[in-house]
Amino acid sequence: MSSRKQLLLKRHRRQKRFFLLAALSLLAALGLFIAWWLLPVLLVLGWLAHEAWFADHLFYSAQDDYQYRFPAATPRQRVSLSGGRVQLSEPLAAGETLVLELHVQSTGLGHCFDPRVLLGDDRQDFERGVRGRRYLNASGQAAALAGGDLSIRGRFCRLPGTATLYSMANPDYARQRMMLIAPHADDAELAAFGLYRRAAELSIVTLTQGEIEAGRYRCLGLDAAAAARLKGRLRSWDSMAVPLWGGVPQSRCVQLGYYCLQLPAMLAEPRQAFASRESGDADVRDARAHNPFALPGDDDGKPCGENLLADLVALLEHFRPQVVVTPHPELDPHADHVACTQALLQAVQQSFWKPETALLYANHLHDNDRWPMGPAGQGIALPPVLAPLPADTLWSPCLSRAVQLDKAMALAMQHDLQGRLPFKKRLRRIIQQALAGRQWPASGENEFFRKAVRRHELFWVRRLDR
Repeated sequence: MSSRKQLLLKRHRRQKRFFLLAALSLLAALGLFIAWWLLPVLLVLGWLAHEAWFADHLFYSAQDDYQYRFPAATPRQRVSLSGGRVQLSEPLAAGETLVLELHVQSTGLGHCFDPRVLLGDDRQDFERGVRGRRYLNASGQAAALAGGDLSIRGRFCRLPGTATLYSMANPDYARQRMMLIAPHADDAELAAFGLYRRAAELSIVTLTQGEIEAGRYRCLGLDAAAAARLKGRLRSWDSMAVPLWGGVPQSRCVQLGYYCLQLPAMLAEPRQAFASRESGDADVRDARAHNPFALPGDDDGKPCGENLLADLVALLEHFRPQVVVTPHPELDPHADHVACTQALLQAVQQSFWKPETALLYANHLHDNDRWPMGPAGQGIALPPVLAPLPADTLWSPCLSRAVQLDKAMALAMQHDLQGRLPFKKRLRRIIQQALAGRQWPASGENEFFRKAVRRHELFWVRRLDR
């Protein structure tokens, strides 16, 4: 977790404790001066309200505008939202990725139920109480839009009379040589399973074993270090085996075996070894047993920044990707994700092989742990951006229902996404389903089955050859 997100989470918890203290004081006063039995009743009702409507980690106001910028040359036009249709003011510009910028305002019920926009056969949800500039993803609906048949309707929210439509044209990057960089096992599947299953020539490079937070393996009679080693072995295996479900052979998958949450320190002090925080291991070679060829770090197995960069340079020069797929360094706050992309960019500078394009993805956010909001199978609206990012083009390929099912099964194979939720979270879901109308898929209990299995995948396109 990034330092910024830690600060946001601390502030969120501090504000919640202050509110809880004030509420308890008020309830105590009511119980003392009106009727004692009101206190337990109101406590139960207050807890239910908290679980249904106030348990989200939303670290910004739902009334804040999203701050997106796109390249100056991006075709755009004003469109009319009248008669329940999106009406163009001029012919639709060429482009497979379509983004609709509009002002969304919650109704009264939109404070209790997630406001949503029904766009053609898609649904995209927003924050409860939303009132501000938001961005719908209309990718895959160009034919209906061009014909004036794209319907639009707000549910628990009001829409304006006009909006701005952006059209972004990209090549089909799946036809180019591609290298997908995953900080941990499952990051490749979460962000880009739909993309990589149809890639003509793809390699997947996973940087870490993913051994930390192995508490659930302690039930097997293991101590903390042994549990971490087992989890690291399982997730290393996942990184090599699960891509086969998407048609990627083991000969094009590489596991580097470095340790979780140590990548930033490795880059800061490249010659120092950084062992696992939980297993204590300091040799990455066991995790590389199934790699298809030797790498520079195999010589001494030292978990250090110099070896990481040398490994990445060797991989760039071996696979020669035209496109690299990697975490968004400004949008995804996970420390390993940020360091992963920083290491890749440093390796590109050192390598004689220079990829042309980076496709950036975000599996985590600073400000909203529920994005993409809404149920599985629906579209991906653009995530909250409260400070302007670099003006990148977007690319949002669509996934059929069959591919979405395959993606869900790929996630189900990942050991870190298996297992039952804690009782508290399961109870919260029951309450939210009953009182707030939320839904979760049958494919798995982990929140990523809802967030990642969608009709779109979303990438920010950044040129590296300029």
